[in-house]
Amino acid sequence: MITDLARGVLQGLPPGSVYGLIAIGFVLAYKTSGVFNLAFGAQAYVSAALFFQARNEWGWSSLPAFVLAVLVVAPAIGLVLEHFIFRRLPPGSTLAKLVIAIGLSVAIPALFELVVGFEPVAGRTPEGLVAGGASVFYDPFGLYPFSRDELTAMAFAVASAAGLAALFRYTAIGLEMRAVVESPRMTELNGIRSARVSAFSWALSSTFAGLAGVLIAPRFNTLAAPDFFSLVVVAVAAAAIGKLVSLPWALIGGLALGVLISVVNTFLPDISDDTPWLNAIQENLTPAMPFVVLFGLVTLWPALRSGLDHHDPLSGVDPPPPAPAALTRSPLLTRITFAFGAAFFIVVGLAVFTQADTSWLFLVTQAVIMATIFLSITVLTGYAGLVSLGQGAFAAIGGFVVFQLADHFDVPAILAALAGALVAALVSGILAVPLVRLGAVWVAIATLAFAAFFDAVVVRLPFVGGGDTSLMEGTRVPRPIIGPWNLSDDRAFLVLALVVFGLCAYAVKQLRSGTIGRTLQALRGSEVASISIGISPTRAKVIAFALSGFLAGLGGAMLSIQQRNVNYAANFSPFAALFWIVLVVSLGARTVEGASYAGAGFSLMDRLIFSGVLVAWVLRSQELVPDVFPISPKWRYVLFGLTTLTFARHPEGLIENGKRKAHARVERWLGRRSGAPPGPTAATSPAASAAKEPVA
Repeated sequence: MITDLARGVLQGLPPGSVYGLIAIGFVLAYKTSGVFNLAFGAQAYVSAALFFQARNEWGWSSLPAFVLAVLVVAPAIGLVLEHFIFRRLPPGSTLAKLVIAIGLSVAIPALFELVVGFEPVAGRTPEGLVAGGASVFYDPFGLYPFSRDELTAMAFAVASAAGLAALFRYTAIGLEMRAVVESPRMTELNGIRSARVSAFSWALSSTFAGLAGVLIAPRFNTLAAPDFFSLVVVAVAAAAIGKLVSLPWALIGGLALGVLISVVNTFLPDISDDTPWLNAIQENLTPAMPFVVLFGLVTLWPALRSGLDHHDPLSGVDPPPPAPAALTRSPLLTRITFAFGAAFFIVVGLAVFTQADTSWLFLVTQAVIMATIFLSITVLTGYAGLVSLGQGAFAAIGGFVVFQLADHFDVPAILAALAGALVAALVSGILAVPLVRLGAVWVAIATLAFAAFFDAVVVRLPFVGGGDTSLMEGTRVPRPIIGPWNLSDDRAFLVLALVVFGLCAYAVKQLRSGTIGRTLQALRGSEVASISIGISPTRAKVIAFALSGFLAGLGGAMLSIQQRNVNYAANFSPFAALFWIVLVVSLGARTVEGASYAGAGFSLMDRLIFSGVLVAWVLRSQELVPDVFPISPKWRYVLFGLTTLTFARHPEGLIENGKRKAHARVERWLGRRSGAPPGPTAATSPAASAAKEPVA
């Protein structure tokens, strides 16, 4: 027992040292800028992939590849992010910083791959920094043989921690960094340029990210962005042990995580021999330990979650968010808009139902179903002001319930879809209970931890995903038959998808103007003031989570029925669901129209825009399409990821902002045509907007 424990501790030190480096870099950025850098894993991926590209494709030796990837590109990314993005955000914009970091975590890997020409590597373990890193071993204690890669990782961790300690203790910039953490404004009064110190901290933090990426890459048998995204959870879990402010404790937290995973991995197989249900998850439970630790810390440790969300004390005097564009236009423009929209959908509908082939029917149906899923983000993010990174897991629950009920109990697919939505709502509501007391950032982190645990462990359970065999061979879901209508026909199923989306969209619109919607708007404005007038934030947020889970589960079930397979990895993985948030927030999280446009963008942009179909249709000739087409679909991630940069100025989304500007131009044109005096009409005046906007 003692020998096994000692071996487990030694085995956990190498990965734990890398986790510690990740946590140190994460804390550095957070302490000096208040940014919860969810793009940290993306930065680590860029350095690891660039090191691999330089070594294997360009033929460089390890040293120049390391200098380029870790000492040049990594800090350059940090400087760019700090100078051009996060420095320009308002100090109290916690939610905006979070949303922008999520967008960057999607955009940075795709942009790197496009610029460098790198393709994700599968089935090939990346090389480490030293020759023979994975094949030469040393066993100084006679208990566990360390590879050269592992010894290198530990050496870098020790050297980095010592160097950072010396930087803070003996250098002027280190003292300035400590001062900026305490009070940027006070340091400015003493003549210290806090912006310069923050830039240096970001460069140093990004260097740690790049170093950790290069060191941890040999532990993977793939080199892809989703694998490195999980490093964000590891970083937060390790940094949380130091309450996100202590660099020494962040390093200790990383080491503790590595040791914990190794020890559990050492003793769990013996325990699972006597516990049959553990056999299905024991190989995946140990990598999921950081997710479990993080979720437990967030929900059970009050000292951790207090003080993370920094609120501007004068935020209560900020102007209210603009009213939806549909409430500010004149009756004439409303009629024109309605007529144009009806004509557009009639023309498109006729074209789809009469001319579209199987592939176009598939994409259009997928767009409608994804819009249904995205309505769950409208409810939670648009109405409640909370960001959930677990929507993919809730949608997957709907799909897996349909699979289990249809495959094992012959339940009709429609009833199984409703059951899946209800189960997803129940899980989401239960998950919300410990989260409702948290700030927006911690809700996002806790739901990310839940999604990562679901991805690593829960889907492997036989009564969820069917076990490994089912995941490899497919979780097949049948198409339903409703009376005389056989929905195996793609056009008939599209009608069903439209009906489901229409009902959900109507319900979400009614929710906004109802009691729950008004309550959520009041809570977004001021939770303290809302409590003072008798509003229960716990009840309102739990209901919002449950409704969001229901919509996500229903959409996930419909998507699985459409594809006749759950297709979990392609449809519902945490990294894929991360793009959902980016897409909806970029286009408009506060309206049903935003979810609709997001669904269309998700499913149709690659085919319409990037493949050149729309250009060919405009030019009336495929031969006239420029040679730049087809464009890589990765540009979709870059485009929408970077679009989140506008969130701080336009939290209503690009679609809503564009509609408001277009309405103003049309109103001015209509006013000139009718001879009305210039200036805002009653319908477009701020007073009218405030009067028409539902208030609590």
